[in-house]
Amino acid sequence: MTGTIVNYRPGLITGSAQGSGAHGGVIRHEVPAACTRGVSYFLIPLCLLAPFSKAPMNVLFSGQGVITSATPAGDISVDSVRTAILPLYAKFGILKDIELRILRRSNPGTRGKGGAGEVQLVFGHQVRLPKTLHLLNPGRVKRIRGVAYCTGVPQSNNARMIEAARGILNPMGADIYVFSDISSAPLIPSNDKANPNGKTKTGLGFGLSLVAESSTGCLYSADVASPPSGGAPPEDIGQQCAHQLLEAVAAGGAVSLVAAPTILTLMSMSSEDVGRVQLGKDVLSADHIIDLGRDMKALGLNSWGFRETTTGQDNDIVVSIVGKGVGNVGRKIA
Repeated sequence: MTGTIVNYRPGLITGSAQGSGAHGGVIRHEVPAACTRGVSYFLIPLCLLAPFSKAPMNVLFSGQGVITSATPAGDISVDSVRTAILPLYAKFGILKDIELRILRRSNPGTRGKGGAGEVQLVFGHQVRLPKTLHLLNPGRVKRIRGVAYCTGVPQSNNARMIEAARGILNPMGADIYVFSDISSAPLIPSNDKANPNGKTKTGLGFGLSLVAESSTGCLYSADVASPPSGGAPPEDIGQQCAHQLLEAVAAGGAVSLVAAPTILTLMSMSSEDVGRVQLGKDVLSADHIIDLGRDMKALGLNSWGFRETTTGQDNDIVVSIVGKGVGNVGRKIA
């Protein structure tokens, strides 16, 4: 109805191009300058495909459209993908040779468009079938880690964000550490006819990514970046990110809203056994989670089962999923 045309050609997920080295060649993907989505919009589904490829994946995202920070469209930063999404794959037995490198940082440019960053994903662990997951104990938060980043702006912004966030989080626990990352702004062609070889800075801004880890290995994350239009002081960004992290923890469950699609998708594709995960009611009732369940059923995967928890946590629901056994047909490995 929208005029979209899809050309589907069945085949295997081959992974990176063949080449020398442990991870083969590198697939280079150029993101156009008009892109307003963060690069995590591409990374998260790519990570879901990578364990089922025939060979390891090594993908380099470059171009003027690469945004590594959080975006106004709701995309999380690359830091949160690295610290809050990728560690979850270990719960399915996918834990080796996985690395996400931020080669050049960037924030959204003017009007929220791309910031000319550069990110490389190396995913070298392929499995036949993900392991069945049983994640029913959220535990208690024992540590908080984070990354404060600034691109092309004074480094004092990082210190101000960290101080504001710690002012809210310090009463919650003592084990808090936020790393400060400072980088210069990327340069892109200025398109000035008077100076055809000139360069201009883009992707200026700052942001904060926080991750809370519980005693049972559950992760909760929060992400806030300065708006492309500017005007937001670093103290507001730090406080907003700290409050978002507390809200993610208060939502309950063993999986945050950001990580729920990854967990539920891998559970649906795992071995033909019943897996269980405890989710907060606010997480499970989110629109995109409901749409995910409907899409999986339409694609032939099993429906989800729900029951109340028996641990007295009234805000949580136990979701049971029978894996469909849709595994990696490209290579017969454990």
